[in-house]
Amino acid sequence: MNSLLRAVDTAIAWWCHAVLYVTMSVVFVILSVNVVLRYVAGTSLAWASELPELMFPWMIMAGVVLAAQHGSHIAVVLLTQRLGAARRWVLTAGALVVVALYLGLSWAAWPVFEIAADELTPIMQVPGSVSVGCLLLGFVMLTIVTLCRLPQIWSGQAHDEIGADA
Repeated sequence: MNSLLRAVDTAIAWWCHAVLYVTMSVVFVILSVNVVLRYVAGTSLAWASELPELMFPWMIMAGVVLAAQHGSHIAVVLLTQRLGAARRWVLTAGALVVVALYLGLSWAAWPVFEIAADELTPIMQVPGSVSVGCLLLGFVMLTIVTLCRLPQIWSGQAHDEIGADA
């Protein structure tokens, strides 16, 4: 992988790790404080259920992108191992199909993003586009991550990684 692709891939990984750490920490603290308040004072924070609901999709999508980067997805190893020299052509074609599908999902998420911007959460008044935005951004990052993996696939390095996933 050349240095530019590696830098882009690393930046995406860093961002996804940051999103995971922040969202998991904030959700844990909010839910813990709310439980303590409920049992000690008999009350709870009104927004304590709404904020984790807004953060959960971001946490999930960051995890999906990281899983794609680490090859922790379903791989069809049996088929690709039997292909021999044609393997990289098949894997490249498959990666390009996946890129097209992610771009299609990004395209489909855009109108939903625009519509959801008008819908506000009941307590915090946060636009629904905050949650839908993570899908849009996640699909774009998945596209970029898949494209960054193409040189590895073409050079044959991805075969070793795919075989190790099985």
